[in-house]
Amino acid sequence: MFDDSLLESPDLESHEGLRRLASTGARIRRAALENPVGRLERADRPRGVLALGSEARLVRAVLEPVCPVPFMAWPGPDLPAWIGPLDLTVVLGNRQSPEWVVACAAEAARRGASMIVAAPPESPIAAATASNATTLIPTSEADPMAAAVAVLTQLGALGLGPVVHTGHVADAADLVAEACAPGRDLAVNPGKTLALELADGLPLIWGGSVLAARASRRIAEAIRRATGRPALAADASELATLLSAVKARDPFADPFESEAEVRPVLLMLDDDGPQSRLRELARSLRDRAEAVGVRVARISSGDGEVELRAGDVERYVTLLQRGLYGAAYLEIGLGRPDVG
Repeated sequence: MFDDSLLESPDLESHEGLRRLASTGARIRRAALENPVGRLERADRPRGVLALGSEARLVRAVLEPVCPVPFMAWPGPDLPAWIGPLDLTVVLGNRQSPEWVVACAAEAARRGASMIVAAPPESPIAAATASNATTLIPTSEADPMAAAVAVLTQLGALGLGPVVHTGHVADAADLVAEACAPGRDLAVNPGKTLALELADGLPLIWGGSVLAARASRRIAEAIRRATGRPALAADASELATLLSAVKARDPFADPFESEAEVRPVLLMLDDDGPQSRLRELARSLRDRAEAVGVRVARISSGDGEVELRAGDVERYVTLLQRGLYGAAYLEIGLGRPDVG
């Protein structure tokens, strides 16, 4: 059972998971301050770009709409045959990167591809990709998103993606941390509110834009880890199919007469950027849920706190962090142990 009184405990100031979320902005700033080893010149525009490793799909979501050359996030396990000296390979890794990522990175370096590698200097990936054509962004923390922001900043400087202002991205994370701080009362804390909305349901999560969809999958993973329950992130058509199979709620049923039915909760991620074409799709999905009595929860990347001209990465971080705080408070309210 979910106990909302646990969300007001003074001990939450020392909760490992909440403290880690609160330091996200600081980790993003530290990753950006690391001086790259080696440097690519803007004039060296590649024939194509391939991304490997953790958060490669986030890099793809940001770059694909604006990248002037073909871009691909590669799932492995072997390196594509076309990668060669005219191409750029982007690798995001750590000390525990899968063997196939290390092998693909080493093969790309052997073929003479230019490389941007975000990894600890002493990691197997850094050793396997060391060359005159490699730019190494040293990372010392196990935070894939901070490394991805550092990579996106470098790619933007090379003219291969949008300009990313690391300070703005870190500020977006800090704003969420302030709003969702454990000392803030449940009535004004969006993270605690989200936990209450999801407490007795099975989350169905939708993000309309490419970046919101990516955030929805990360949030679903966090909810599954936090609760041990199913949580699904999917496209609108797939969620609509599931909602159409939900039995309409009986408004006259006595919830205390029998064991309560576990019902879905629709969680909608609003990317407040210029996505007006998605508004009708969002309205249709919300109406379908409300027609059968399914609760609708919402996470916004704006709500007046972030200007609508904020960049894609800032909006993504805002959506993701708000969802991760909700998952953390959900774990706390269910009385599950703090796993960080």
